[in-house]
Amino acid sequence: MPLPTSTSPLFDPALSDVGAELIARDVSLRTTDLALKPDAQARASAVSLVQDRANVRPDHVLRHWALDPALTFLNHGSYGATPRAALRHQQSLRDRMERDPVRLFKSDLENLMDGAREKLAAFINVNPADLAPIRNATYALCTILQANIRAGLLKAGDEVLVTDHEYGSLSNELERLEAEYGIVTVKAKIPYPCPSPSLVIEKFMGAVTKKTRLAIISHITSTSAMIFPVAPIIRDLQAKGIDVLLDGAHSPGQIPTDVRALAPTYFLGSGHKWLSGPKGSAFMYVRPDRQSIFRPLALSGRANKIRPERALFLRDFDYQGTDDYSAFLSLPVAIEALGTILPGGWPALIRANHEMILKGRDVLCNALALEPPTPDSMVGSMVTLRIPEPPEHLKSRKTCYDDALQDILYEKYRIVVPIWRLSCNDQRIVRISAQVYNTLGEYEYLASALKTELANEWR
Repeated sequence: MPLPTSTSPLFDPALSDVGAELIARDVSLRTTDLALKPDAQARASAVSLVQDRANVRPDHVLRHWALDPALTFLNHGSYGATPRAALRHQQSLRDRMERDPVRLFKSDLENLMDGAREKLAAFINVNPADLAPIRNATYALCTILQANIRAGLLKAGDEVLVTDHEYGSLSNELERLEAEYGIVTVKAKIPYPCPSPSLVIEKFMGAVTKKTRLAIISHITSTSAMIFPVAPIIRDLQAKGIDVLLDGAHSPGQIPTDVRALAPTYFLGSGHKWLSGPKGSAFMYVRPDRQSIFRPLALSGRANKIRPERALFLRDFDYQGTDDYSAFLSLPVAIEALGTILPGGWPALIRANHEMILKGRDVLCNALALEPPTPDSMVGSMVTLRIPEPPEHLKSRKTCYDDALQDILYEKYRIVVPIWRLSCNDQRIVRISAQVYNTLGEYEYLASALKTELANEWR
């Protein structure tokens, strides 16, 4: 994939010159008063890295994205990063709302929602009428589970099958449902590292019992960053009469996602992650034959209005009370913006991010003497690697994040990358992401910093 050059339409010399100067000055200011001051070599590397990024990809860093250019941002997978075009559109919608809020909420909102829904539905290949906006994936999970309980599809003693790699909000919600309703959670244990997709199928389907009523599985796992082979799993489960909730929080925008072809009972997606929409732009697909059991967790003041021309499913979820709906309405602009960054559009972007993360993975593996944990076919635009444990006396260090090493990487090197523990085996890991604004030098910088700080833990 060629990078922008001085003759490329993506290249702006003014941004390059001014941007490099601003970045260098910003890094200098930021590294002056840090609680953990980097040594001269580390600081020089940080300044050189961001200057190089400005010169090589000024358009990606300074025009398309609002990210702080002084950061080495390798964590697109957590909260995404919204392109400036979508942020501008969102602000224009907020301005419109404040100019005439009654007009927006009473007259314009439905049409705006329909327009946004059609563009999103085309991207993930579903019927727009089967897609509902929702605040985030956690709300979607809770909404789907509660709908099944209210309809009697889940009751005391019934089993919900998940893996031991699922996101924490799902585990928390299932624990609550077990205490309140007697719903039983069964966890299929998926090993990590994982040598093949076939092992995932074997372990997951091997945990199915006669009491399994609903299966919930991630398209791409969050902490362990694995693409699961969901197509054959969904097919086999539905052949047994088991409903499937496909958690696609990480899949749209990271890998090609065709919901119609996968045909789950339910699908949820996070617009703010790999589609890079504003925060609060999640969505939920519900198969048509199940939409009659769905109501929002809170009913709005319009919930009892008879609207024969509009499906209750859309009427309920498009308006859930006075709120800021600009995030979901701006999601199509984010999708369009990312699709124009590279020649070749979204397929080229997904391919470039995949290639970059494999290179970044190899850089870290070589520097830290690690082995890739999964085959390339299970990698999208994120990779999780196991890293050494700290000595016992350092495990209780104060942290603003989840591990004090993450604080050190941020404060000392201005690197943003998560240091976590796997839910399946409590191993210490680092997860890296690749988005089009990242460069190979950033992974080399992270590898050097990790090598130094992991060694420091044992000094």
